[in-house]
Amino acid sequence: MSRFSFIIILFFLFFVENIHAQNQLQQAINQLADDADLKHAGLGFCLIDVDENKIIAQHNADLGLIPASSLKVVTTATALGVLGADYQFKTTLEYDGHLLPDGTLRGNVYIKGHGDPTLASHEMESVTGFDELMQKFADAIKKAGIKRIEGYVVGDASFFETAATGRTWIWEDMGNYYAGGPHGLNIHENLYYLDFRQSAKLNQAPRATATRPEVPDVQFRNELQSAGANSGDNAYIFGAPYTRIRYVRGTLPVGTGTFTIKGSLPEPAYFAAYHLAKTLEKNDIYTGMCVSTQRIFKENKNKKRRTISTVTSPPLRDIVERANMKSVNLYCESLLKTMGAEKQGKGTTEAGLDVIKNYWTERGIDMSGFVMRDGSGLSPRNAISTKHLAQIMRKVAKNTSIYTDFNTSLSVAGKSGSLKNMFAGTRAAGNLRAKSGYMDRVRSYTGYVKSKSGKLMTFSIIVNNYSGSAGAMRKKMEKVMAAVVE
Repeated sequence: MSRFSFIIILFFLFFVENIHAQNQLQQAINQLADDADLKHAGLGFCLIDVDENKIIAQHNADLGLIPASSLKVVTTATALGVLGADYQFKTTLEYDGHLLPDGTLRGNVYIKGHGDPTLASHEMESVTGFDELMQKFADAIKKAGIKRIEGYVVGDASFFETAATGRTWIWEDMGNYYAGGPHGLNIHENLYYLDFRQSAKLNQAPRATATRPEVPDVQFRNELQSAGANSGDNAYIFGAPYTRIRYVRGTLPVGTGTFTIKGSLPEPAYFAAYHLAKTLEKNDIYTGMCVSTQRIFKENKNKKRRTISTVTSPPLRDIVERANMKSVNLYCESLLKTMGAEKQGKGTTEAGLDVIKNYWTERGIDMSGFVMRDGSGLSPRNAISTKHLAQIMRKVAKNTSIYTDFNTSLSVAGKSGSLKNMFAGTRAAGNLRAKSGYMDRVRSYTGYVKSKSGKLMTFSIIVNNYSGSAGAMRKKMEKVMAAVVE
């Protein structure tokens, strides 16, 4: 056999393999599109060859759909490109006024935030925990020679706008931990734990016993009922930012132990100031009132301050990894506003969205029809096509300065994150990486996968308004994604 004939045979085999793979994939797409549970649904799919910039397969690829948390890939990838993987947030402990020789401060002490979503996080291993951080602040104040504070302990959240939640977020989400929106001063992931003593009888209210850490000035209206022993957590906390009344509705399972749910802090800056004041008193440092800049503290905004100490966050690459792997809304919303603050001088959602749209437009993405209302995907008003997402992911893959850190942040099929229990026994296991998205009647996946021949491809699949269970729809979408590499 001549060398030329051998090359022709290899080319033919490769061609046949690709045609077979494409036919399998198209059959899987068609089967999903014709499924009875999608009779009233919107389905989008797009698969792009990264090196050739060629669409391999598509279905309604230009249709604008609600992406849910798959939108996080846009925010985190842009943040890596705009801020850099080594970017670190800072939080400063400051004071103003005059410090007298006897240690009396005729002025105020400030915890000045710069949007760090990881401050006192209980989930990031390298971060100082809440109680330890409060004590470190107290030690730093004592070391600065301050023994008595005649002014205020202030939580300064002025780095961001006062709007802490997305304008189009729904009422059912606000008050719950996952909707603890970004403040200029975030702390303890802007959440608290609410403990209940379970009721042993059905349809009786479990009793609220404590918040951890203590949340000052909050009143809970407990409207919970007890449901079956295996009913799980169906409790929701209702309450807007800066308000002090929280309604707890829904059900918790019957039992005899303690059941814990999580809520969003009404005002993290005030919460931080309150706990620092308490810690200072334990350390025999007298303080005045504790306030926040969102409340009443405007008169001293322009006074000269001196820095006592500075806390820095983990590098952005680590924040992005947790944001995508664990789908943390707060991290993405903070990144969005930080990009606005750093590039446009405004720590607002709108400024951050402008940065994102400009960034991808400059890199050749057609952003027409791209509707982004927040940074996390929590808004039901987001409308992004699968082609948008796949094209952006392709641009990320071609950018060597951000691709490795971004790719590491995605869940791996059969191994980690939301894909850990998916794709068993398929070629996708250990190969496919993606960010998933889920909300009521919305499921999505966006990521990367390598073909049998080793080609890197990027894909996005979104289903809106499906019937049936979320678990059943996940399995049906899993078949389409698995077909990409079968």
